[in-house]
Amino acid sequence: MMTDQQDSQTAALVEAGRWLLAQGTEFKFGVVALEALPAPDRIEIAFAGRSNVGKSSLINALTGTKGLARTSNTPGRTQELNFFLLAPQRNDGAAWLVDLPGYGYARESKAKIAAWNELLNAYLRGRPNLRRIFMLVDARHGLKKNDLAMMDDLDATAVSYQIVLTKTDKLKRGALNALIEQTQTALQKRPAAHPDIIATSSEKGDGIELVRAAIASLVDLTELGYKA
Repeated sequence: MMTDQQDSQTAALVEAGRWLLAQGTEFKFGVVALEALPAPDRIEIAFAGRSNVGKSSLINALTGTKGLARTSNTPGRTQELNFFLLAPQRNDGAAWLVDLPGYGYARESKAKIAAWNELLNAYLRGRPNLRRIFMLVDARHGLKKNDLAMMDDLDATAVSYQIVLTKTDKLKRGALNALIEQTQTALQKRPAAHPDIIATSSEKGDGIELVRAAIASLVDLTELGYKA
């Protein structure tokens, strides 16, 4: 149970997150080669997850911009590291939001999948400005082998990650609570895992404000002119 102080801090972060994401987000470019990555001159916050987990839908919901990130019913459509600039009119941009290629499924050749994986691994290991990865997990399926493998890599490289459950509107409350408890247990011995799990539904809007708050906690809002 949260104390009054914790409630106040959460409310303040929710408001900060609402303000930050209201500053706009622009798609800038997609990266298919390591040498094309932008200079690490501002923080990066990435979104990872299995193909068809709902990354694009979540990014669209977070930014309030329908169609900003391309959505598709076909798994494996995100084939680049897509860079979105957060608050582009504020101090040349607050941060990069990076939509990573989905893992676990793609109707492509083994060579192309291997190239994606190589780019992804190089990105995860070589970005000193990467502050956190929001690792999306479909609430209907829970953690799968590919998710655990990704978590192993992130733990090994000490890249901070936070679990975001998607499509939680498809579960009843009891099943969702059980899944959150199971996931918390799975994270207990993982050194790079953030302890807080966020349950979301892009369709219903559930949990979106908490993801925005988490993003705001990683950004220096005073440099953007935000006054709490």
